[in-house]
Parts: sequence; structure tokens; C-alpha cells
Amino acid sequence: MIAPFVIKLGGALMDHATALEAICRQIAAMHAAQPGCVVVVHGGGKAVDRQLAALGMPTERRDGIRITPPEQVLQISGVLSGQVNAQLVACMIAAGVRACGLRLTDAGLATCARATHFGFDPGCVGSVHGGDPRGIRALLGAGVLPVVSSIGTSASGELLNVNADDAAAAVASIVRAQGLVFLTDVPGVLDANRSLVPSLDAASIDHLITDGTITGGMIPKVRGALETAAATGVAVTIAGWADPAALSNLLTGGVAGTRIAAPSTVPCP
Repeated sequence: MIAPFVIKLGGALMDHATALEAICRQIAAMHAAQPGCVVVVHGGGKAVDRQLAALGMPTERRDGIRITPPEQVLQISGVLSGQVNAQLVACMIAAGVRACGLRLTDAGLATCARATHFGFDPGCVGSVHGGDPRGIRALLGAGVLPVVSSIGTSASGELLNVNADDAAAAVASIVRAQGLVFLTDVPGVLDANRSLVPSLDAASIDHLITDGTITGGMIPKVRGALETAAATGVAVTIAGWADPAALSNLLTGGVAGTRIAAPSTVPCP
């Protein structure tokens, strides 16, 4: 079996119907070209914010993490594993893909527990501690495209809200992906002339931050991608969902956004 790409779809994409349909068609084309080559992982923060606001529940984030009190976790799970996941699966099916919606811990894919590494109590927030790829590989082998929400379950059955970027990184590591792609609202890292930078490593990231080329919100994006690549051994690409054609380049080895290579490679089966 080929090693798949893990594609993480950001929650903002769900509010752009035309772009979402175009991305789903492009993923469908990748799947048709190489069945079993894609796993989709998604968030849905904006949809969660709207649901909590409608119920009069507060939204609080610290260090980029959504504080998840026990009284909110059912609502968050319902939005991510219900509303958003169902919307994505429906969009994939409309694009001609045999898609299947999963939670992060379904079929034993990931093992989750309450996160304890923060300097504060985030509530029902989970972290991933390994997993078993056999279930998801069976789906991929049958030509099914898994669409995975970032909701996990602890060993005791407690629902846990896992940061979607962390969930995607964990899935990439568990399935020993050939690449991890974060589709965002930017096309990738741009140089001083506003041209796309095709690849980065730790030294070039530090240089571009120091000289002011990489600024603002792109700084945590590239640093997070570098950390993910180092932790998983999987190359990470930051690409824009506004240009769905960029995904087709992944299968041919062409440029698709900005690629951040892992310091060392992990062989794929």
C-alpha cells in the first residue's frame, strides 16, 4: 500500500462554499489517480464559535488552544464530528469519492488522553499518545477516503477536543504519511518580492524571520510546521485553499505551497 498524504483543512474553508467544493473536487482527483493516497483531517473553529454563541456559552482560547469545559464538550463534539464532518463527507461524495467520516479515535486510529502539558487547565482537551493504523489502512485499501474530525475519546470514554493541527500531525505520524499538508488562507511563505518560497529548513526560517520577510501570523505557522516535521519525520507543506490546483502537484512532485522538510526521514512501508 502506498503511504498517503494527510491533508488538514482549516475551519475557515468551511465558510467558503465555492472554494470548499473546488478543494473537494481536487482531492477527489487525487484519490481517483491513486486510490488510497489521501486522508483528510479537519477542524471547524468558526462553526464551533457560532454554536457556542447561539447558546450563550463563552469562547476562551489560551496559547491558541480552545478552553473546553465539560459543559461545552458535547456541543463542540456535535459541531465537529456532526455538522462539519457531515458537510465535508457530503461534499466529497458529491465530488465522486467514497468517503467515510471518522472521529480521531475511531477504529483505534489514535489513542487519546486529557492533555497535561499546558501551564493551565484546558478542560476536556486531548493529546494523542500513539495509535493503530490498521483500521484506516483497511479503509484506504478498500478505496475509501477517510475524513477525520479532531474529536477523540479517552480510555474511559470521555470526549476530548484535540487541536486540529495536532490531530493532523498525529495522524500523519501514525499512518507514516508521505506528506502532511496544511491548507490555509495563504498560498504559502512569500519572499521579499511576494514570490512563493518553495522550500524552507530551520536555518532559512530563522534567516527570513530575522530579516523581516516572514512576519505576523506566518511566524507561528512556519515554526509550528518545522516542529511538526521534526516530531513526525514527515515533510510539511503550507499551501492555500484558494488555489485548489496546487494539490495536483503533490502527486507529481511539483511545487505546492511551501514545503518544510523533516530534519530526518522516516521510511514509509
